Amino acid sequence: MLRRTGLVVALSVGVLVSGIASAAVTRADYERAAKLNEKYRGLALNIADGVMWMEGSDSFVYNKTVEGGHEFVLVDATTGVKQAPFDHARLAEALSKADGESYKAQTLPFMRFRFAEKRAAIEFQIGMARWRCDLTAYACAKAERPGGRNFDGFDDGFHTSAEDVNDPSRTTPSPDKKWVAYIYNYNVFVRSADGKQTIDLSTDGSEGNFYSPRTLVWSPDSTHLVAYRIRPGYHREVHYIESSPATQLQPLYISVPYTKPGDVLDLQQPVMFDVAAKRQFDIDNQLFPNPFDLSRPEWWKDSRGFTFEYNQRGHQVYRVIEVDAKTGAARSLVTEESATFVDYRPLVMNQQDTGKEYRYDIADGKEMIWASERDGWEHLYLLNDKTGKIENQITKGEWVVRAVNYVDEQKRQIWFEASGMNPGEDPYFVHGYRINFDGTGLTALPEAPGNHHLEYSPDGKYYVDTWSTIDEAPTMALYQTDGNKQLAVLEKGDITKLLAAGWHAPEVFVAKGRDGKTDIWGVIYKPANFDPNKKYPVIEDIYAGPQGSFVPKTFNTRAEPLTELGFVVVKIDGMGTNNRSRAFHNVAWQNLKDAGFPDRILWHQAAAKKFPWYDISNVGIFGTSAGGQSAMGALLFHPEFYKVAVSNSGCHDNRMDKIWWNEQWMGWPIGPQYSASSNVDNAYRLQGKLMLVVGEMDQNVDPSSTFQVADRLIKAGKTFDLFYVPGGGHGAGGAYGQRKLEDFFVHNILGQEPPDWNAGPPAPPSGAGRRNRG
Repeated sequence: MLRRTGLVVALSVGVLVSGIASAAVTRADYERAAKLNEKYRGLALNIADGVMWMEGSDSFVYNKTVEGGHEFVLVDATTGVKQAPFDHARLAEALSKADGESYKAQTLPFMRFRFAEKRAAIEFQIGMARWRCDLTAYACAKAERPGGRNFDGFDDGFHTSAEDVNDPSRTTPSPDKKWVAYIYNYNVFVRSADGKQTIDLSTDGSEGNFYSPRTLVWSPDSTHLVAYRIRPGYHREVHYIESSPATQLQPLYISVPYTKPGDVLDLQQPVMFDVAAKRQFDIDNQLFPNPFDLSRPEWWKDSRGFTFEYNQRGHQVYRVIEVDAKTGAARSLVTEESATFVDYRPLVMNQQDTGKEYRYDIADGKEMIWASERDGWEHLYLLNDKTGKIENQITKGEWVVRAVNYVDEQKRQIWFEASGMNPGEDPYFVHGYRINFDGTGLTALPEAPGNHHLEYSPDGKYYVDTWSTIDEAPTMALYQTDGNKQLAVLEKGDITKLLAAGWHAPEVFVAKGRDGKTDIWGVIYKPANFDPNKKYPVIEDIYAGPQGSFVPKTFNTRAEPLTELGFVVVKIDGMGTNNRSRAFHNVAWQNLKDAGFPDRILWHQAAAKKFPWYDISNVGIFGTSAGGQSAMGALLFHPEFYKVAVSNSGCHDNRMDKIWWNEQWMGWPIGPQYSASSNVDNAYRLQGKLMLVVGEMDQNVDPSSTFQVADRLIKAGKTFDLFYVPGGGHGAGGAYGQRKLEDFFVHNILGQEPPDWNAGPPAPPSGAGRRNRG
């Protein structure tokens, strides 16, 4: 990596930056920055999280912070009794023995688990490995890892190769146990349980149009079978060279399946079979002509038919389709259409990553609760499945349904979470509510101010509410749903030691966005020794992915290391991010380069107007992944405001990145909008100071994306820094990379030369490239 040199004018009091005297940054400042989050780690006690209700019981588990780490607590909601779910010390000893690592009772390397064998064992995950521990003998062993998702976001079961399907031993038994279904010679076969009878249900399968064994689904009465016939598309791979493997001297070479925007996809065709009649029904695809994906078939309990969900490529049409078991005729139960995009991912209570799709079938498909943004806000609707028409809108208003917790079909009531309902409150704060199916009886659950998350028992009799703000530690309480009666306060966070150590929460700031009306929310992290009489240059930590919102709303102890070097650091949710109105979200469509920058710049300017210490004369910005794309984009599209950027693992051209994320927001087919948002195609616009960071083994964002933007910068004669991390994955760099980022901002914003890190005794290897290869 080559470092630019610049003119540094030394003063007796420090360095002159934009007419402001800035104290010289020392090694001691860097050391404080490196240890800042470690300094605060473990000082906030009784911080409870991770509620997990046990299936078929009124008991649940959560974890909480304690001196030296964390521990799990098992609660019986009916009695209120709290106890340990297992012997933490014995489990740590058993796991240490099996894993070859050293664990203690308070440092178990997982935060969630599930009981197995009637609580005689637990299962959990460490990294990519699944583990199982016997709670009688206290013996642990790795478990076989189940199938999951490829890096392109597709489920392995639907997008498999022809070579993988022909395995007669891989069977799907019928509910009555009389038959097993399987794939042989690319076709669907059934075999009697006694092995005496075999029936070939299809003959049209082939290497280029085969049936997938993972799509085989029997009707509950065992008379019909559904399978998807798949015509393979283009199965792209990304190839990697690991230059510096830990296991050998010579490089390693690997390839990873990775579908990109514009690639030809597998074409899925649902086929239904009447087993007794040996009759095949190819379902007419008029309602699903161009699938990005089809969901797994789901039969009605009475076997009258099945449904599947159709996500049309381009994400502007989404349907729930029902197929009649007698005729094979298909009809649409729900059709969602959008001029921009349908956010097809499941609606879940995850601020940083949630879609908008929610479906609940009532009385085996007589009615349906369906989530939609058709009125401009995420709301719930009651549909008549017989007619396909809306019976009524259940929730309405200029606020957002964030999750559905529990549905009581008998009482015809819904318990859900929503944000933005309370005037004058942070519109991202989530609260719990109850409402009737007909839209009457909207009731706010009794809650304290703050951001709430509710977890209901499987039978809906109880719920656990955990709430906090960024400066108030969490409280966790148990409630009885009937009457919303609080049964117990389970935990109250204690931050006495944290505050004594000098921690302080970031400051919330709100300003109007580009339309002059919409509030834009963000936070400001200040130095521990903050002096309002001084000036502090500003650095923005950006992530503008439309899948979520990213300004913290709940309590955590995280601090920004750059504040120890004399900067203030901010996080902002501009337009184009999630969890607000549909109009707010739509800003991102076919326009990822926008990244909310018009709102962000106005927010910065409003902060500078209010706070004399807020210096925006030489603004820096950094981000990773989509944030890396935005960080570089700041210098390309808004160089009048942003001056210095560090871009880590950026998806610099959305045609180069994973298909699901990029076609969702940038659209299909590929068009000029991709080039307009491409840092590669716009590299010639670069002004300011830029450092690119890339890990050679990044399997989330193709590393070629960074190399291509570097190539264009070189061809345009631009000066920039490139930090290449051997063996590094997504967000590579580690502690070494953090120091490089800090050096870059110190040099280019403060105008100072960082310490000579090569002076002094040699340091041990930092392992910069050994983290987070995903």
